[in-house]
Amino acid sequence: MIIGVPRETREGEKRVALLPQAVQALVQEGHEVRVQADAGEGIGLTEGDYRRAGASIVNAFDAWGSELIVKVKEMQNTDFRVAPPGRTIFSFHHLVHDAARTRALAGRGDTAIAFEEVETRDGLRPMLAPMSVIAGRMAVEVATKLLGRAPERVLVLGGGHAGLSAARTASRARARVTVLTRTEKSVEAVREHGFTAAQATPESVAAEAVECDLVVGAAFRGGEPTPKLITRKLLRRMRKGSVLVDIAIEEGGVAETSRATSHARPTYVEHDIIHYCVPNMPAAVPAEGSTAISIAALPFVRQMASQGIGPAVRANPGLRRGVLAWQGRIVHEGIAAEAGLPYTPLTDEDLA
Repeated sequence: MIIGVPRETREGEKRVALLPQAVQALVQEGHEVRVQADAGEGIGLTEGDYRRAGASIVNAFDAWGSELIVKVKEMQNTDFRVAPPGRTIFSFHHLVHDAARTRALAGRGDTAIAFEEVETRDGLRPMLAPMSVIAGRMAVEVATKLLGRAPERVLVLGGGHAGLSAARTASRARARVTVLTRTEKSVEAVREHGFTAAQATPESVAAEAVECDLVVGAAFRGGEPTPKLITRKLLRRMRKGSVLVDIAIEEGGVAETSRATSHARPTYVEHDIIHYCVPNMPAAVPAEGSTAISIAALPFVRQMASQGIGPAVRANPGLRRGVLAWQGRIVHEGIAAEAGLPYTPLTDEDLA
């Protein structure tokens, strides 16, 4: 199979999806890997590093012309202009609240397999989890810089990898931490990690948020919009000068006032609350992020390359869960509804 690794075009994004070690493993198994020139420049990798691993160094068009595209972030307008239609793209897609991108993928006949939705047999999300851990840690580091001191009281909304990472980092800085999460089962799981936890209700969120100098939005529901746990009315009651770091901004964010920012302009102030809503937070530590993504993605890429994309998706339920679009058909019901497109479930016959 021909596998393409394009250079990332999103603002501030320096990560690369496959490191030379992963490329070498694929080449040794008989596959051709095309890496766009300077794709690894952001983490100090040269074209020579990839050539020594067996990759072909190509231009953007040839990288995108591969059978399977492996990249970090969702397609940008620049990518749509250069990529031939009918591609299979294995990357973060984050199509929730992005109807325009969903319609673009559908109109081109593309297949989108989302890192954030792929699972292992034990229910873990191997690509999302390490990025969430990085983002959770960064949330506290960012707030410390914005506040000019370590946060003293922290509310974490969500008890997954990002939420636990934020809670762990804040606790190490001796903050008083409360984690609010969706279900009683997840509350118990958070408590097993030694944190104060309760279910997230309008009353519990309000009671904690008004006392905190940092709120971390880490709620995540695969393929669904993030619930708006911080209303504008509540935001007005929060401490002036406190910080909201909304890790969940890719799916819309936890606050009614959240809107996506960038690494170049990461913050804004609304109702005296500093908002940090950068969608690709781990891009700030590109070497660490690239290593985690490459390690996690390689087993799935190898399976698709050796078996064929359809048969691999059919054989691997966790990989199948990641398919949001198949040859232009939207196969995720919620995303199809948001984009105003027909929903057609993925069948075994499609994958033969």
